[in-house]
Amino acid sequence: MSKKLSGMRIAILATDMVEEIELVEPRLALERAGAETDLIAPHDGEILSANHYDKSEAYPVDATLEEVDDIDYDAVLLPGGTMNADFMRTHPRAQQFVQAMDEAGKPIAVICHGAWLLVSAGLVDGRTLTSYHTLSDDIINAGGDWVDKPVVEDENWVSSRKPDDIPAFNESMVTLFAQIHHSLAV
Repeated sequence: MSKKLSGMRIAILATDMVEEIELVEPRLALERAGAETDLIAPHDGEILSANHYDKSEAYPVDATLEEVDDIDYDAVLLPGGTMNADFMRTHPRAQQFVQAMDEAGKPIAVICHGAWLLVSAGLVDGRTLTSYHTLSDDIINAGGDWVDKPVVEDENWVSSRKPDDIPAFNESMVTLFAQIHHSLAV
C-alpha cells in the first residue's frame, strides 16, 4: 500500500448532514495513503451525516473552525451534502480557511455541493471545476468554468460531481495532494 501522503495533515471541513459517503470514502483514501486527517466543524462534539436526505451516522469532531489555523494543514477536503454545504458556504471562518489554503497554493479537494464554499469564498473566478449539476449556474455566475466530467483538476484543485465519481476522485485527489505537497516541500 502506497504511503505517498505520509507526513501530510489534511483538514476536512464539514458539519451536520454532510453526505456520509463523500466524507467517509475520501477520508479513508487519504488515510490509506498515509495522511493524518482532522474533521473540523463549526461546533464540537459530533456531526451527523446523511445518506442523501436521511440522517445516518455520527462522526466525532477533531476540532472546531475557531480552534484551528490553516497554516497547520497541508490540504483541505470539502465533502458535499446539500444541507452541509449550504451552511458551510455562509460560515465566515470556513471561507477564510479555504481562502488562506488557496492563497498558499495548498491543494483543495471538493466534491458535489462542497463547491458552494469555494463560490461564497470568492475563489472560483477564472477556475475550471465540476460539481453536482445544480451548482453549475452558481459557478458560472461567479466567473468559473463549470464542466460535466467525473473529475476536474485545475492547478491546486481537484473537483468531482457526485458519489458515483468517488473512485476516480480519490485517485486524482491522492495524486494531486502528493504532487503539490512534494513541490511545496522542495
